[in-house]
Amino acid sequence: MSSLVTTRNLARPDDAYDQLLTAHEGLTKEESDALNARLILTLFNHVGDLDVIREAIAVARA
Repeated sequence: MSSLVTTRNLARPDDAYDQLLTAHEGLTKEESDALNARLILTLFNHVGDLDVIREAIAVARA
């Protein structure tokens, strides 16, 4: 079982954030929400560990 990494783990976090913003350009609110949902589910699948996903949700809600 893995544990959630909460320390900086991206070499270029600003570039990652820019990619996220760019992905939403020109989308309606509904399209943007759908993109976020698909992205989250894709990343959940990549993580593949329900305990880590639960921990990430708890951190995000805090």
